[in-house]
Amino acid sequence: MGASDRSVVISGGGTGIGRAIAARFAGQGDRVTILGRRVDVLRAAAQEIAGTHPVKVVTVDLSVPEDVEQKLDELPERVDVLVNNAGRRGAPVRDGGLKEVAERWRRDFDANVLPAVLLTEALLPRLVGPGGRVVTLSSLAALRGNGAYGAMKAALLAWNHTLAQQLGPYGATANVVVPGFVAGTEFFGGPADEREIARRQAQTLVGKVGEPDDIAAAVVFLASSEAGYITGEFLNSNGGAMLGR
Repeated sequence: MGASDRSVVISGGGTGIGRAIAARFAGQGDRVTILGRRVDVLRAAAQEIAGTHPVKVVTVDLSVPEDVEQKLDELPERVDVLVNNAGRRGAPVRDGGLKEVAERWRRDFDANVLPAVLLTEALLPRLVGPGGRVVTLSSLAALRGNGAYGAMKAALLAWNHTLAQQLGPYGATANVVVPGFVAGTEFFGGPADEREIARRQAQTLVGKVGEPDDIAAAVVFLASSEAGYITGEFLNSNGGAMLGR
């Protein structure tokens, strides 16, 4: 579905869903740049998924404006596809007062909202128009609720509406993929145990939990030329664990 030899930038591209997304684009001949904070993880992924072109690695803390600005020279001058995948769930606050609650919410904002917003704003002048694509990863928690993390993932849905309006006149699109439970990621700090996987599987209609490549397929579709008339939307990918909007 995707045109080959595009320039694709993927945040959080070293592991899990981000790595699967990078592998998909690299496998179809695109020029892929993966971003993250852990250089060893990024380099290992880049070596393993390189396709027609080497995968470029850029280490950056996307929650820090100055760090993003300093790394702009290392990012492609032309961007056909931007995938905002970086994000993580913080530890719940069980004790403490309002100070600890505020710190938790700020950490989740820094981890899940700022990376998408800062990277997108930095690369907007480089996004191809017409034909440019921005795809952002949210979470089922944005629709179902999950404290600060769910609220931050919901913020990405609202932000995407504004982004789609901003990009539309230039023939570019902005959409969001909303995954449900996905095995094989670092979301829980390590692999989910068999009991948790069985519980999540029972919540779906298709009798299976998601894998990183399931989400990557949705991202690649929204980044394709076939999805050029879809913008300002979010696409659920959860096996029927939650239906519709």
